[in-house]
Amino acid sequence: MNSRRTAAASLAGAAAATLMIALPSTPASAHGTLSNPPSRVYTCKEEGPETPKSGACKAAVAAGGTQPFYDWNEVSLLDAGGRHQEVVPDGKLCSAGRAKYRGLDLPRADWPATSVAPGPLTVTYHATAPHANSNFEFYVTRDGWSPDQPLRWADLVPLESFENQNPTTFTDWTVTLPQRSGRHILYSIWQRVQGSAEAFYTCSDVDFGGGTSTPAPEPEPEPEPEPEVPVEPEQPETPQPEQPEEPQQPEQPEQPGGTWAAGTTYRVGDQVTFDGVTYQCRQAHTAITGWEPPVVPALWLPV
Repeated sequence: MNSRRTAAASLAGAAAATLMIALPSTPASAHGTLSNPPSRVYTCKEEGPETPKSGACKAAVAAGGTQPFYDWNEVSLLDAGGRHQEVVPDGKLCSAGRAKYRGLDLPRADWPATSVAPGPLTVTYHATAPHANSNFEFYVTRDGWSPDQPLRWADLVPLESFENQNPTTFTDWTVTLPQRSGRHILYSIWQRVQGSAEAFYTCSDVDFGGGTSTPAPEPEPEPEPEPEVPVEPEQPETPQPEQPEEPQQPEQPEQPGGTWAAGTTYRVGDQVTFDGVTYQCRQAHTAITGWEPPVVPALWLPV
């Protein structure tokens, strides 16, 4: 009896082991980003998270640390399911609304940019885990968009959509760029269709050239001289009793530019208070939630 039980147990163990080997492993999540023109996260990854070279990548690391650029291929949302404008708020399109990648949303005019021209452009997507049946959408910022403002959905103009694609590690598509001048953003969305609702988002900075600096304001016209009024002969003044002087009020010290608030546009040199600390603006920007002065030292300097 004992030998039969031992044999049965051995057979059961072998069968279980065989079953475990036969079962498929959990499929890896798709990961990737635009490598040409390189997205912001790809650019800073290539510069080196610990030793970024450009001012924009240094500021992005200061805002969110180095880890986002080691995890360059996962600027994504697991449950997007095509609801992009619903799940990604304005001002956070480059980070997919994730605080981890908030440095990618910094509105700056010095992000490294790829030179482009109106007409056909070949773009390349680098997927470290490509999946079949995926949709890819490409957009460019509208004419008149300014790189020193947060990116909103209303700023994007559709270019091309490619549905039911089967990407490889490096996949090329051709999009047609419209007439533009100066700096713009090429925006892409990779939406997985089969087996996951995950979507990936990229911001690639491009430069069409021919951009002009902000024109100086036109000088205001000088006021017309007022007509001369005939001067009447002076009349002798009737002496008035002297009035005692009112005591002067002590001068009030100047206050900084108020309490920091999201949605406010700040200029270089503006001062705000946050949690009882005064900060001075280091570069012009429009504040959004997640960019509080102590969080982004690239934008604010404690006074």
